[in-house]
Amino acid sequence: MISVIVASHGPLACALLESAKMVYGELPHVHSVTLDETAGIEGFRQEFARTLASASKGADGVLVLCDMQSGTPWNVACEHAFSPQTTPPVAVLAGVNFPMLLQTDDILALRDVHAAAAQLLELTRPTLVIAAPVSVTQSDDF
Repeated sequence: MISVIVASHGPLACALLESAKMVYGELPHVHSVTLDETAGIEGFRQEFARTLASASKGADGVLVLCDMQSGTPWNVACEHAFSPQTTPPVAVLAGVNFPMLLQTDDILALRDVHAAAAQLLELTRPTLVIAAPVSVTQSDDF
């Protein structure tokens, strides 16, 4: 089983999780951790470690969905992902969005967190679209 952590600058991670609960109900496999001005980077580092320990219980891997690449949440998650002492394995994706979070349900049963990350990325790509007016005219034939 794969556990998921949503990590962000500010309240985005908590807001995404709350919104996902409106659609799917409780998501016991998803945890959130946020970087805020009061706790700072060191506080985030400590909270992330606590959240990772909780998410790791009984999991084959932990997938961390960050708001953006190269920010503090990403950097801290990567420290754990690339540490040989981290168990279970951790994979990190940047660019978390609402469809991505909802589609974590489709990868939970996987045991390889890196395969889960790749599959989630593929599931999410089609959800990124640009709006365009419909230019199809309706025929009078039924």
